[in-house]
Amino acid sequence: MTGRRILTVWAQASLRSRVLLLATALLAAGFTAFSLVTGNALRTYLEDRADTQLRAAAQVFALLPPGIAESGAERTPPAGLGDFSTEVLGNPVIAYVRADGTSTGSIDSLAGKRSGSSRGPRLPKLDSEAVTARGGRPFTVDSSQGEGRWRVIAVPRTGNGAALSTLGAALPGDGGSVVVATSMDQVDATVDRMWRIYETTGLALLGLLVAAGWFAMRSGLKPLSRIERTAAEIAHGDLTRRVPALAGPNTEVGRLATALNGMLGQIEAAFAARAESEARMSRFVADASHELRTPLAGLKGLTDLYRMGALPEREDIDATMARIARESERLTRLVEDMLLLARLDEQSLRTAGGDPGQGAGSPDPFPLGLDCAPMDLRTLAADALHDVRALDAARPVTLTGPNGDGPPAAAPALADESRLRQVVTNLIGNAIRHTPPGTPIRIGVGTDGGDTVLEVADEGPGLTEEQAHRIFERFYRADTSRTRATGGAGLGLAIVQSLVTAHAGHVEVRSAPGRGATFRVLLPPPPDPRTEPRTSVRPQAAASATGAALRCTPH
Repeated sequence: MTGRRILTVWAQASLRSRVLLLATALLAAGFTAFSLVTGNALRTYLEDRADTQLRAAAQVFALLPPGIAESGAERTPPAGLGDFSTEVLGNPVIAYVRADGTSTGSIDSLAGKRSGSSRGPRLPKLDSEAVTARGGRPFTVDSSQGEGRWRVIAVPRTGNGAALSTLGAALPGDGGSVVVATSMDQVDATVDRMWRIYETTGLALLGLLVAAGWFAMRSGLKPLSRIERTAAEIAHGDLTRRVPALAGPNTEVGRLATALNGMLGQIEAAFAARAESEARMSRFVADASHELRTPLAGLKGLTDLYRMGALPEREDIDATMARIARESERLTRLVEDMLLLARLDEQSLRTAGGDPGQGAGSPDPFPLGLDCAPMDLRTLAADALHDVRALDAARPVTLTGPNGDGPPAAAPALADESRLRQVVTNLIGNAIRHTPPGTPIRIGVGTDGGDTVLEVADEGPGLTEEQAHRIFERFYRADTSRTRATGGAGLGLAIVQSLVTAHAGHVEVRSAPGRGATFRVLLPPPPDPRTEPRTSVRPQAAASATGAALRCTPH
């Protein structure tokens, strides 16, 4: 199998298989390394013991003449000393060599006889110079017959019987040497036995650990299997499913479950928002089509009457032209309101998206740029008071402070006066249109909690909680029984909210059935010119419930 094929198989294997295979490989490598280290340590220890025995034997036989050593080997040892050769000397093979390296004979301590023994080492030439060069250090040679190893030491003989003080030193004598060798069969057999034990127990232990690891992996990865099944159910469309708490919050699986649940919550919210946006868009298109179709149908009907000659009198033609003019004005207002909301949304999307064409030095592509300047909302409130009296002279109207407390107070703001006049006009028109004739209206202006406030309150039928929640939606009408001539298209309050949000403020409604309705416009106070000098202002994006708008902020 090629390396590319191995990598492909490895990449396609399951996590459980890869982790288990990797753990098995690491365990096998660890067992092998442990066996090598302990085997080499045992072999070194046994060889050191053999070298110690060789040195002891070399010290003894270097002092004994060959004749005494030969007779001692053939004589039966005294009682109690029968194991002296085995325990102390290690059953060595002793060879005496002359100064030129020729052998004078050998003694097998185990066989108890001279040359002719079947066992023995294959010795190199050991003349006086070679023995001196080795310095009394043990060395290893092969067996003279068959397989096997021998550990050998060669030292000079001492003919005067003096004690051997230092191995490897040039001592007085006849110039010959004594060579002592011991077989390494027992050492090799012990190490081989250890290797067989390691192989048997190691393989058994490795198999046991692999089996235990497989069960442990299966148990440990069970939460991931649960997560996989939950993800599959979510992929089939059930966005309400969540990953169960399968482990502690500080574990890897616990943190993964928490992260997945957070992601699923965001996905569900995004899908819900998209569905709501699509539903709102569908309602918007349907409502806009319906609102546009009604005046267009009226215009078409009136023109068809004129074309068919159904208006023979001048008075009929003038009345029809007047109706056509009213429908045209209504259609123009509706289209302008829809275009205004579309521009607010488009400008917000372009600014929020970082359109490079909206730089500080580039002209505004929309004619909606807010011309902000310091102003006092009391001017708008006073004009609104006159507008109410002009529209309905019989309707009571009062000018007060916020919440009806006291006289009107100063209400400074940094705003576009023409756009705020449109806001106030829509609120006044909404109050007159949706309340019975003669219903009192209150206009409040001042500051409240640091915000600049302008409010329009009526004592009409009021709104339910659901109506108050949806009152700023586009094309929403609280009373669907009203005709479009009196009820409007349902865009006025949506424009109010968008324009107020464009000024970094917000609008709220306080109402209850039978207790009237109060619409409050709250704007941030203007910046202190001593700390934030204003040179010019430009629109900036801000999100709103009915679509983002423009914010009037200094820069």
